[in-house]
Amino acid sequence: MVLPEASMIWLDGALVPWRDARTHVLTHGLHYGTGVLEGTRVFATADGPAVFRLLEHLRRLERSARMLRMELPYGVDELAKATVDLVRANGHRSCYLRHFAFLGYGSMGLDMRDSPTTTSIASWEWQSQLPSGEAGIRVKTSSWRRNDPNAVPPAAKATGPYLNAVLARREATDAGYDEALLLGPDGSVSECTAENVFAVRDGVLRTPPTSAGALEGITQDTVLTVARELGLPVRVEGLLRSDLYAADEVFVCGTAAGVVPVRSLDDRELPAAPGPVTARLRAAYGAAVSGADPRYRHWLTPVD
Repeated sequence: MVLPEASMIWLDGALVPWRDARTHVLTHGLHYGTGVLEGTRVFATADGPAVFRLLEHLRRLERSARMLRMELPYGVDELAKATVDLVRANGHRSCYLRHFAFLGYGSMGLDMRDSPTTTSIASWEWQSQLPSGEAGIRVKTSSWRRNDPNAVPPAAKATGPYLNAVLARREATDAGYDEALLLGPDGSVSECTAENVFAVRDGVLRTPPTSAGALEGITQDTVLTVARELGLPVRVEGLLRSDLYAADEVFVCGTAAGVVPVRSLDDRELPAAPGPVTARLRAAYGAAVSGADPRYRHWLTPVD
């Protein structure tokens, strides 16, 4: 997919034209994966565009940088204001946001201490990155394992470890599937390449913990919160691949994807896609991000 350009990008404290947001080829983060990122969305609401769970995303960016021992030059409040300014400047009613901080030009080699941190925010119009129709997606278990949580921390949304996801996604799509399921080092279910995984059986909702190598997803937390409000029993616990095969429903969720049903895993058709629980959660998620459900309006940061 060709990246749809916008007018401006926020770069180190200033709005600059899209094509002027450049960096040197010897940037440390380009060579060593020393960067942290967030994917966030702006949704159209009755009161105008609003960023969904902006502060939670920025706090996770801050935590990720701290884990990598990177110094962020800007605080959460400064980045929140810059985000709103950028969306307004680009005139988006709904869009995807990429918050990005990486070690820039200044030193080369594994010692990262002499490289300054570059910070940017970009916004562009980007639809869901997975098919989200009623039919659901086809998923394949990848031959690549998820990074060991003691090799790179899954709580840090860092750029370098995403090579693992890129390889798994390419393997799956080349084989004709929509997405890849990654297993942890011990063979338990971790997550998909850019989404958390949920299984529903006998009305109980289950999702793997961070100890399985899964990111502690903000959309995952949204789904868990909404599910509890709906009175659905939820468990964050280890899952085997066979637990997904035996599930009544399976779905994935993430900022770029939303809530997406899975219709088959490893060519095993699931009973329903979407099933009744997935359908309820999709509807509730849509009401939360659009501002239609007043219980979750505190998650929305208005742009206008």
